[in-house]
Amino acid sequence: MWNDIETTQDALNFSVVAETAAELIIESNGQPISIGVSGSWGIGKSSMVKMIGDALRSKSENGKSKEKYIYLEFNAWLYQGYDDARTALLQAVSDKLIEEAEAREGFIDKVKSFAKRINWLQLAKLVVPVSMGFLSGGATQSNFAAIANISTELDGIVKENSTKTMPQQIEELRNEFEELLSEMGVTLVVLVDDLDRCLPATSISTLEAMRLLLFVERTAFIIAADTQMIRSSVRAHFSEISIDDGLVTSYFDKLIQIPLSVPRLGISEVKVYIVTLFADLALRKGDISDEAHAFATTALQTLLRESWRGGISTNKLETAFREEDVPKIRSYIDIAEQLSRILVTANGISGNPRLIKRFLNELMIREKVAKLNGMSIEFNSLVKMLLFERCSTPAALEFLIGKVTESENGILDFLDEIETALTSANEYRKPDDSWESQFIQEWIKLESKLGKMDLRPLLYLSRDKSSAFAAYDELTEVSKEILKALELVDKGIMKEIVNSIKASGESESEKILARICSEGQAKQWDMKILGKALHITEAYPNLGSRLVIFLNGIPPQTRNPAFIPLLRNKDWANDMLIAWANDTKTPAPVKNAIKEKGA
Repeated sequence: MWNDIETTQDALNFSVVAETAAELIIESNGQPISIGVSGSWGIGKSSMVKMIGDALRSKSENGKSKEKYIYLEFNAWLYQGYDDARTALLQAVSDKLIEEAEAREGFIDKVKSFAKRINWLQLAKLVVPVSMGFLSGGATQSNFAAIANISTELDGIVKENSTKTMPQQIEELRNEFEELLSEMGVTLVVLVDDLDRCLPATSISTLEAMRLLLFVERTAFIIAADTQMIRSSVRAHFSEISIDDGLVTSYFDKLIQIPLSVPRLGISEVKVYIVTLFADLALRKGDISDEAHAFATTALQTLLRESWRGGISTNKLETAFREEDVPKIRSYIDIAEQLSRILVTANGISGNPRLIKRFLNELMIREKVAKLNGMSIEFNSLVKMLLFERCSTPAALEFLIGKVTESENGILDFLDEIETALTSANEYRKPDDSWESQFIQEWIKLESKLGKMDLRPLLYLSRDKSSAFAAYDELTEVSKEILKALELVDKGIMKEIVNSIKASGESESEKILARICSEGQAKQWDMKILGKALHITEAYPNLGSRLVIFLNGIPPQTRNPAFIPLLRNKDWANDMLIAWANDTKTPAPVKNAIKEKGA
């Protein structure tokens, strides 16, 4: 298994970009600089930010820069829902400077003065809401207590700023910040991560805090974010006014001097990435030694750096390992060769490192489950079936499952015929409209022919992931009666039916839900079908995650705003609604309905 956290181990040839960013910071020679690291979810932005920090530290320690750098890593997502992100970032900067001042002499008083100015901004933020609450009778004792505590601590700053406008106070804060960095002889490097994971309010709040400190001498901001998600946050923030695409783009672009994109992986990079992951696994299993692993890691990174010279062949991958270790790793290299192209081109993965890692983790889990169940399944067959589940459409998967369950022995003659035809370079003939796909044609050609296999064991291993399989399980007579009763429901939740669903048990309820979701896919989701499904989740809320899988399969442009009130206050639907709200393809009425919900 492989963890899903950021790393400074360069398995994707990101070090070239990281080194470039570090050089740009050094060359700025104390002048303010802001670098934006952009890329989609899971592409490796967090790892890239860490690599930039490490590259800068290395160059500084090796004497390639005369500047002294201090580093602040700020994850905006951690503060979502707990504190104001704007205040949190400013406070983190203040704390970092206090930490640096405590290791020196003669700076602590000035740093504390700067910290008080930040606390004063927090006080100013509290004063307006409380004064408005006083006028409306809504101010609370805790509001006044918070202001009293801060005011006592900041007595001098309060008197000094009482006659100054907010722009004047912000300008003085920036000046004091700049003077402090200059006198201490340090450049503050702020590494901001996970901004695109935040809700719009937190994203904008963090950007506003950065704007207070950006472009001050001796500062470098490195900001990792999916620009599409930031644009969605900007739109949500300014939803009350009309704002065109140009203004949305310029809002973020004005904060970023140098945009860097995390490079998308090609076939060669994915090959090396997969082999690198399996080399890590071989080390953990004791198949290769620490020395052999270190040798392979260095050799694989060299292959990546030289991939521009041409493709990376099986032979080149084998030369990355010592001769005695090649037999232990050859099967993994074969898997990388087979998977690399399809993992790059398939829409369900598109060369995304995080999705590739999750795919391989799922593969390992299924292999273990198969062994524990005494199931003898070829590894390549596991790979092929999991690829189909991950990258084909729900309709294509449902067609496959339906044909397997209809057969007496789990063998699909039509699949055998297609495999034979494509192997002989004959024309591909789709067995169903849902199989009209370039991915499926490439998938059929992969090693391990499934046409002569009993596919029931492979589908059994997918039961924990796919509700669709349960749709073909035989229902009890009680469950059939529940489905009939649900057909008669006009609107709302009927407690009698919910009680019957509870009595039928969770396992049987999952089968009922699968039948309903299958209907939703076939007939297009409407209010009646959703209402039936919600009876199941009302009885067993943990089945909501199963329903989410199918609701997320609804094309974004056809999402129904009338669904939102029905999904209100459903804990299992929260993340889905947030994702819909941030999706640029979601219709405006749906976004407005979600906003009213407060998701």
